[in-house]
Amino acid sequence: MKVIKSIAAATLIAATAVSFAAHAQQGEPQGFWSTPTIQGYGPIHFLPDAAFKPRADQTYKIVFAMTQAAKSPDAVDPALDHVARTVNLYAAAGVPLSHLKFVAVAYGAATPLVLDDAHYRAAYGVANPNLPLIAELKKAGVTVAVCGQAVAEHHFNYDWVASDITPALSGLTTVTTLESQGYVLMPL
Repeated sequence: MKVIKSIAAATLIAATAVSFAAHAQQGEPQGFWSTPTIQGYGPIHFLPDAAFKPRADQTYKIVFAMTQAAKSPDAVDPALDHVARTVNLYAAAGVPLSHLKFVAVAYGAATPLVLDDAHYRAAYGVANPNLPLIAELKKAGVTVAVCGQAVAEHHFNYDWVASDITPALSGLTTVTTLESQGYVLMPL
């Protein structure tokens, strides 16, 4: 019996070591990152005893000013991934999605992330990698908008914008209008 327990323990230790080594090669310990609400996007490491955690009984109003471009056309825009990370952090802290009033507006270099798949593919030669994340954010109650002025500046037609995107007059007016309604600006 002791031999069986010793073999089982040795196997478990070996498996853990191999798994940890694989994660260490990637620069992270096993189980370190998770995506609890927006699956596959916005990875977080939740710290249950950390300071400054959001409270579940409060409502949080944030407008995200997304101005970064992805490093390559086949990569998810990092600003959009940060929106997902924010949703994941608040939800992991116990804040109901109904208490998150999040608006993410794309403009500047981030504008192409809002294109429908056909027009993104025509412009960049690949499917729009942002559309699955935008759909997940919408399911979580996040409004993803685009600056109408940036659409024109990029020489995109308005009917090229994906159906899950809310057209806004501009990024500037979106941010200032929402700030006057109590939203906090999160520049990305």
